[in-house]
Amino acid sequence: MSLPSRSTSEGLSSAHDRVYRTLRTRIMHGEIAPGEALTLRGIGREFDVSMTPAREAVRRLVAEGALFLSSSGRVSTPELSNERIEELAALRSLLEVELSSRALPRAHMALIDRLQAINVTVAEMVSKRDAVGYIRANLEFHRTLYLRAQAPAMLAMAETVWLQLGPTMRALYGRLRRTEPPHNHKLIIAALKAGDEPGLRLAVRSDVTQGLRLLAG
Repeated sequence: MSLPSRSTSEGLSSAHDRVYRTLRTRIMHGEIAPGEALTLRGIGREFDVSMTPAREAVRRLVAEGALFLSSSGRVSTPELSNERIEELAALRSLLEVELSSRALPRAHMALIDRLQAINVTVAEMVSKRDAVGYIRANLEFHRTLYLRAQAPAMLAMAETVWLQLGPTMRALYGRLRRTEPPHNHKLIIAALKAGDEPGLRLAVRSDVTQGLRLLAG
């Protein structure tokens, strides 16, 4: 039996990675609704790949909790129970409060200026009622701050939580009918400017849990 050539293996690997990263981003940003079904055939058609890279990408996303595989083999984005939402909100609070605390000593003016610029985009997305744009800009705000923590393992865990919550965050946005950008972002920026660690921890905890608690309420 002949083995696949190295170039063929690399081609499959890059195709799988492209499908995985694109689907992962879509799910994290709420572009796919909760409970929406995905098929390997449909993924293969959209990305012009064979079943193998499509299957590998789906397998990785199922392992991360971004997709749900039923006993019948149906693949879909998860529909989270209230208990699961509460659990993920608690995880966000634990991880992101710690990340912000670790980022504070490295929060120079360039970072604060960047966060203020991203917050302008967040406000624009809110005014446009652009749910996906809002989620994308909101996560960019948090990721930009947490990168300064220099705690890659912790940030990777936080991103896995964001990934599991993506479709639900889209549903939450529609329910809240938000017309103003998150007030806690301004409190986060003010605490960073003042070097106020307790204030920063409180603002981050409020920001990452308030909306989710409304959804689970």
